[in-house]
This record gives sequence, structure tokens and C-alpha cells, in this order.
Amino acid sequence: MSPHDRHHPTRARHAESRLSRRGLLGLGTAALIGAGVYSAVAAPAKSFGARDVPCGDAVPGCGPTPDAGPSVERPRLIGDGSTADTGPQPHQPGPERPLEAGERPPQFVVVSWDGAAALDDGLFPRFRELAGELGAAMTFFLSGLYLLPEAQRETYLPPRNAPGASDIGYLTDAHIRDTLEQLRAAWLEGHEVGTHFNGHFLAGDGSVGNWTSDDWREEIAQVKTFVTRWRTHTGFDDLDPLPFDHETELVGGRTPGLLGQENLLPVAAELGWRYDASSPGGLQIWPERRDGVWDFPLQTLPFPGHDFEVLAMDYSMLANQSGDATQGDPAQFDTWRQQATGAFLGGFERAYTSNRAPLFIGNHFEQWNGGIYMDAVEDSLREMATYDEVRFVSFRQLCDWLDAQSEQVLTDLRTLGVGQAPAGGWG
Repeated sequence: MSPHDRHHPTRARHAESRLSRRGLLGLGTAALIGAGVYSAVAAPAKSFGARDVPCGDAVPGCGPTPDAGPSVERPRLIGDGSTADTGPQPHQPGPERPLEAGERPPQFVVVSWDGAAALDDGLFPRFRELAGELGAAMTFFLSGLYLLPEAQRETYLPPRNAPGASDIGYLTDAHIRDTLEQLRAAWLEGHEVGTHFNGHFLAGDGSVGNWTSDDWREEIAQVKTFVTRWRTHTGFDDLDPLPFDHETELVGGRTPGLLGQENLLPVAAELGWRYDASSPGGLQIWPERRDGVWDFPLQTLPFPGHDFEVLAMDYSMLANQSGDATQGDPAQFDTWRQQATGAFLGGFERAYTSNRAPLFIGNHFEQWNGGIYMDAVEDSLREMATYDEVRFVSFRQLCDWLDAQSEQVLTDLRTLGVGQAPAGGWG
């Protein structure tokens, strides 16, 4: 059972069930926790990288201590040893070259995963493996509570909700361990770890849609605490630290249910975040900044078999296919899978052949409707990878590319509407 489902007799009660049948809202589940980076240095239980963490050039100083030879500089442990500064992230693109005026941009595709829990379904490693095959980077929006044991639930003090409350389930200890291993490996492979915040509140007075900026500050502080203090909270002393400084690596996220962005943005800017991916129902046009933060909305895409467009997210497609049921009529699975694949590819082709606006896909590690949405993502990405000038990047990497461009080039790109190419073609 998914942690999303454990506290809900039916998925109808999950906030996303309130999204319009036109697909204007989507599901979210990731982590964003921020009590700062602790300066004290704690000794790890075992050598960082001594088990299954890649070593060599990717992680300076990782691996068992050699019996002889020069000493090797160890990663700088942070706080209670839950995280460590291992240096620049491996497998990142080199400096971005600014486009010339009128030059055709690459076709960017950003795949993001809300929640980013490693359960028994094997979906987290499945898509890491796919990314490796395609040379892709992705963004994993971690839900902070996925690193907090349920026995410690009252450590979480959610804004406008009771201590320990959450509209998503806490993970078992075994799944927390698996999630830590997958996050560690993903970052070392070049993927981004962002946040989906914590309790995923979507209904009533305590909904994140009602949160003030102060509420978001409290939530983010706790996101950071859960990520940087998982060793203290879990008692796990046999796992290596996450190989990054969360305070500097956390540069963006997606709110639960795509709610509350208006009051979050000033806080994101204050914290130096580079982007937010919480806008619903965006068009396939080039993004712009809001409050100094890149606004990366989930977009609406052509939806085969329907007379409206659907949000580029698995849950929105599900809501328009099987309604409140996460496991609908199996006789419809093949049709629904083709529709989901067609939506992703239809949006891709519309941008690729026109304005080249980045395509944003948001999903969850879920086996809804027999796993058809997972298959649709994989099938779509494999097809997209056969096109020239396609780059699968994380949100953070897209920020790097955008920041390298001149303001005039970006202004020119934003003049192009959905499906609109430059009047004289690309230079």
C-alpha cells in the first residue's frame, strides 16, 4: 500500500480528487525541511561509501581507508552525520553557452517525482535505471516525513494542524532505509533532490492553501530538520550520510496539491531558492520569474479521446479516466495507457515543432490503474530520446541554462505562444 493511501479510505479524499475534471490541479508529495545545517561534526558509524555507494572520481574521499599510501581527505560531515559535504555534484553539464538571437534552443524535458519514497514496487530504481540509459537527469521532490519514523511523529509540528498530523502515511523503518539509499544513489548519479514539504494538507482550515508566509517558513524549517537529522530520529547507525549539504542543495520544490504558491514565493526568494514548480494549469510557453524565482508550472497537454487538455501529471489523468478509483476497470487499462502516452508525446511534439518551450512532467511512484502511468512515462521518454536536440534535465539544471541566457533572448522566446514557431523560422 502506498503511503499516500494509508490515511485515506478512498483516494477521493486525497486533495487532488478535488481537482477539476479539466485537470487544473495535481497531486504532490515531497519534502522541504529547513532547520539549517548543523555545524557540529559527528563521526559516522562506518566509512562513507564503504558499501554500495559509487566511489572513485564521483565522490572525493569515499571508500574504505587504504592500508598504505597518502592520506585521503574525507567528506565533511554535517550536524549529526546525516548529511555530508562531498564536493560538487557529479555528472553535471558544463557551463551553458548563451544562445544567439533567433537561434533554436534545445528541447528540454523535466521529469519530476512527488514524494520520492522507495517502496516495495521497485519504481524508484526502475526510473533511475531508465535515466541512466537515456543520459537523463530528473528531480525527486522528497516528502520530509518520509525520513521520520512514525514513532517520532509528534516531532513534526505542522502549521495549523495537530502535532504529528499528516494526510500522507509515514513510512516503515525498512522503507525509510530504502529511501535513504535511493536518494543517495540518485544524487551521486546527477539527479536533483528537491522538496514536496511534509504533511500534504489539502482540506479544511489547515490546508496548505491557507498557509501564510510564516507558516511556510515553519514547514520548510522542519523539512530541513528531517533531512539533516534522520540519523538522530531513526537511530540508524549503519547507513552512510546523504552525500550533499541540504542547505545549499535545496533550491526548489512543489507544494502539495499545487496549493499555496502565492505566500510561499516570498519565502522561497528570501531563502535564495531558484525556482518553484507549484503553479497548476500552465501553458506550454517559456517560463518567467516571479518574485525573482523561476516559475515552472505543470502544463496542460492535448488529451487523446477528450475535448479538453489535461495536466501533465499521472493523477490528473487518472482523475479523468477512473475518477476516484486508483484501480479502475482493467478492461480500460490499455486504452488509458495509450491516452496517457499520447498526452505526454502530444505535448512534447507540440513544443518540439514550434516554440521549443520546456516540457514539465510530474508524477508519483504509484501503481495506479495497474501501473499504466509508469509505463506511459517510460514509453514516452524512450520515444522522445530518439529526437535530436532533446535534453532531459532537472529543474536545477534548467535554471542554470536559463540564467546563462541574455534577457533579450528570453524575452524573444516568451513572445512565442503555444504551438507557435518564429515567423521566419529558427536561425
